[in-house]
Amino acid sequence: MKFASKTAVLPIDNIDTDQIIPARFLKTTSKSGLGDQLFYDWRYDASGAPNPDFVLNRAQAKDAQVLVAGDNFGCGSSREHAPWALQQFGFRAVVSTSFADIFKQNSLKNGLLPIVVPADLHAALLASPGSIVEIDLETQTITLAGGRAAQFPIDPFSKHCLLEGVDELGYILQQSPAIASYEQRRGI
Repeated sequence: MKFASKTAVLPIDNIDTDQIIPARFLKTTSKSGLGDQLFYDWRYDASGAPNPDFVLNRAQAKDAQVLVAGDNFGCGSSREHAPWALQQFGFRAVVSTSFADIFKQNSLKNGLLPIVVPADLHAALLASPGSIVEIDLETQTITLAGGRAAQFPIDPFSKHCLLEGVDELGYILQQSPAIASYEQRRGI
């Protein structure tokens, strides 16, 4: 997985999952339509009209596939709907200095790449909304428009699944021949 995209910048620390996708939208088990509810209470006013001051409602954020967020992104309660909503909106990656553990795992299991970067690189990204970044999962590298790059951590299993485009069940299903061979040897 290698792609380039402009960034949308949301420089707020400690954004919890209830802000990413408010609890009132969690009644669905479908991913469809969740992008419309992403950051709902920030994106829309009380009448449901778009808030022109919110970053994702601005033209510069249109078609951005990378969200640059503040520290400790995705804290709060566990909900898979948060990465689902981010993906449905069009994001493929979120960049921060840290993520809540459960949000990070939910993201990886659902194909959204959480990228942890050093504070100085993060500050550079926050200072240049709409800039182009290149993300290369194979080399675990994020590269800014000026050529500055940093490697980001990801566990090997999650990396394999993201590169293969499979979830945990898909990975197990890929092992079917080995499982069948084992069962045959064991007489199962």
